[in-house]
Amino acid sequence: MNPNAPKAPQKLAILGSTGSIGTQALDVISRKPELFKATVLTAHSRAELLIEQARQFLPDHVVIVNESKYSEVKEALSGLPIEVHTGADALVSVVCLEQVDMVLTALVGFSGLRPTMAAIEHGKPIALANKETLVVAGEIVMAAAAARNVPIIPVDSEHSALFQCMVGEEQNPVEKIYLTASGGPFRGFSLEQLRMVTKAQALKHPNWEMGAKITIDSASMMNKGLEVIEAKWLFDLDNSQIDVIVHPQSIIHSIVQFEDGSMKAQMGLPDMRLPIQYAMAYPQRVENDFPRFNFLDYPSLTFEQVDTSVFKNLDLAFRALDRGGNMACILNAANEITNRMFLDERIRFTDIADFNEAAMEQVEFIPNPSLEDLFETDSATRAWVRAAVEQVKP
Repeated sequence: MNPNAPKAPQKLAILGSTGSIGTQALDVISRKPELFKATVLTAHSRAELLIEQARQFLPDHVVIVNESKYSEVKEALSGLPIEVHTGADALVSVVCLEQVDMVLTALVGFSGLRPTMAAIEHGKPIALANKETLVVAGEIVMAAAAARNVPIIPVDSEHSALFQCMVGEEQNPVEKIYLTASGGPFRGFSLEQLRMVTKAQALKHPNWEMGAKITIDSASMMNKGLEVIEAKWLFDLDNSQIDVIVHPQSIIHSIVQFEDGSMKAQMGLPDMRLPIQYAMAYPQRVENDFPRFNFLDYPSLTFEQVDTSVFKNLDLAFRALDRGGNMACILNAANEITNRMFLDERIRFTDIADFNEAAMEQVEFIPNPSLEDLFETDSATRAWVRAAVEQVKP
């Protein structure tokens, strides 16, 4: 073990412990209980899995956001030294607890913003797996973190890669970054082919195992668009400094190019436990027994340009960045609804980008939004998209 590794267990609040990132974070914790302890676990509605996790890891607090599930969780954990809470406000309360050393924000979508802001206000370091927080309110969130000297360590594989490449390079200006994309299951498809894809096809990612929402976002390239916006705020970049390149093997997770032309890339097998562990233990690297990369297994690493005329969501993300204001909030809110509607088989795959674009054109634009403006924009956009879909239903 690394002799410089943390000496006392890092006490973590895992927001979204029953999701893909949350369950993998708990796997990391189970392998290194001397280094990490889950002191808070939260879920929205998956009561059965939350109960199972709580019995195994014995956190001090659990939150089941869905109030109709509270009695089930409370009863199942009675007799254990665990406080059970319910409701969205409880997410804000538990991140502020004294026994929390770090908050892993692994919630899906816009729901991560309020608890992340509360954690920052209470000086809690953030391991950020909820990209939508920075997509919606990146300028506000990063300013709050800077004002309170709160570190935000990215967990997304691409942003973790960029972060790792920049460690030790603080005095060296970045010329450009390259976010890599696998291309998803529909790489090389035409627009006509995309119109015909099914939910089952879209949920089969070639390289990564993720939750349904992010898997659909990856297939539509919206996930990469959200990552572009997140990268701008995380690393204080101009829009022109951000590029996306398709890398089907998902071995190079992202690349930083410095002003002398030198490039640094972070590489590894596609395993989310690596960036999760890195964020939780930062600045130390902790040994593990995860599978190792072998160059001979990947004799060819290839790269391609993204066709944004087919995968329009990526273009929409760059357009939202260029417009600024609350436009990224509109795009994110619209996409959360269209993504869900596609999963519910209410719209076609290509309708996701079409309705997202329409929302960006129709919902009120606010050049300098406050945090309250962003909450109102989110609600207004969701309502607009739902109504728009209803109007065109056959």
